[in-house]
Amino acid sequence: MSTTQRAYNSAARDANRSEDRDITPETEFRETPLPWGKLSVLLALRLSEPVNFSLILPFVYQMVKGFDVAESPKDIAFYASLLFTSFSLFQTIMVMHWGRLSDRIGRKPVIMIGLTGNLVSSVLFGTSKTFIAAISARAFNGLMAGNVVVAKAVIAEISDNTNRARMMAMIPLMWNLGLIAGSAVGGIFSEPVTQYPRWFGNMRIFAEYPYLLPCLIGSSVTLFGLIIGLFKFEETLVRKKKSSSVATLGESTPLVQNAAKQQEHTIWQLLSPTVMRVMGTNVIICLALSMVNQSYPIFAATDPSDGGLGFSSRKIGISLAIASVAVIYLQLVAYPRLERRYGALGCYRRGQLIMIPHFLLMPFLSMLATSVEYPVASGFSPVRETILWAILIVLLLVRVVGSVLMLTSINLLTVNMAPTKSDLGFMNGMQQLAMSGMRIFGPLLSGLIWSWSIKHTWPFPFNSHLLWNICALMMLLAQQVSSKIPDSVNVFGPGETETEDEIRSSD
Repeated sequence: MSTTQRAYNSAARDANRSEDRDITPETEFRETPLPWGKLSVLLALRLSEPVNFSLILPFVYQMVKGFDVAESPKDIAFYASLLFTSFSLFQTIMVMHWGRLSDRIGRKPVIMIGLTGNLVSSVLFGTSKTFIAAISARAFNGLMAGNVVVAKAVIAEISDNTNRARMMAMIPLMWNLGLIAGSAVGGIFSEPVTQYPRWFGNMRIFAEYPYLLPCLIGSSVTLFGLIIGLFKFEETLVRKKKSSSVATLGESTPLVQNAAKQQEHTIWQLLSPTVMRVMGTNVIICLALSMVNQSYPIFAATDPSDGGLGFSSRKIGISLAIASVAVIYLQLVAYPRLERRYGALGCYRRGQLIMIPHFLLMPFLSMLATSVEYPVASGFSPVRETILWAILIVLLLVRVVGSVLMLTSINLLTVNMAPTKSDLGFMNGMQQLAMSGMRIFGPLLSGLIWSWSIKHTWPFPFNSHLLWNICALMMLLAQQVSSKIPDSVNVFGPGETETEDEIRSSD
């Protein structure tokens, strides 16, 4: 890299830092109005995937139990984890390809393909009568699940430095809103013949397929997204003609901009030390979250005598939905303000700290659930159940806060590290690859740990607390790694290139 180009890159980056980060109480913060026309369409498209992903959470324990593949109730966690793992495995295989494909053919075609696959796989899952059929449907769903990568690239393309944090916060917002809707739908509408015999008692299709109704409701959300996307979504990928000669550049064209446009980056050039640290913490966090998020329904459905809560599918769905309501305020109001004050990196680190008490305290709820399930004095049971629900909701809210801070921040940090806008698809694909990869091992690992810990009468901390304690240690490790990430990742990077001095200083 030449001295002149390095100087231009450094000057451009300093200008961006001055504009974006040096905001004091005396300086008025002026945010570019959000492009609600484009944004609302994108958010509608994004909603379908989390709805269909989460609606199985409340009933997955009962569904696997009905397949009669587990030798004992203590083995159900392992087989349930395979359903989650199959989705993540095939998403990991394809996610980078979806990102690169959207860089070549456009964002809209890839989004439409993903929505179609989501719709088909949800119906197939609802009509599954064997474990093999269910796991195949989940695998196909993962194969087609690449829209999250494309959505982040679209956000980066329609935003600027003043509103990017707020807009990027919309991605996990829709994910969590989808979790609310999906969890509620899965808990309320699963096994409708049993839950609502007056309305569905004579419908043979729901007696034969007890989990089809919530899947059909989820598919209707996807169908709505397909229609909206087909007629309302506008392509955001701008294809630029390559200049045949530097001499064609006008004097009014900034040198740093043209240098960024012309520079092509290989995979190894993109993997700077800073990128590796950010992606490393992303891997750790996603592994911990995937272990706990997929294990919570199993933990909640497990008998209190085995370290669980003894909840029904309906209670599991309600608990997930109630806690997730806070996401609306966190994403729309709290996170943009926190990001302006602490930066995306500061929010990222704080989210990791918040998760530690959640992990350490959750397994103690089983003791309270035991007193509710098997009360010494029956008169105290309703009071204890109220206390159990109050503490559970508080701890789930803590998890929501920590997840919002970490996942929203990692979205920002990822797009900030992209050298040019043409690399956004790859960078987001790499981030999603790391997340999907950990979602392969997370559920499988947590299923094995949970089954092993409740099968044996080991003392604390190797009993039913083991899974939660491991996740707490992983958050501590993420804290250590993230402390070495430089503050320069708080600045949006596309259009600029990383200087050699910054690469060396990040080592």
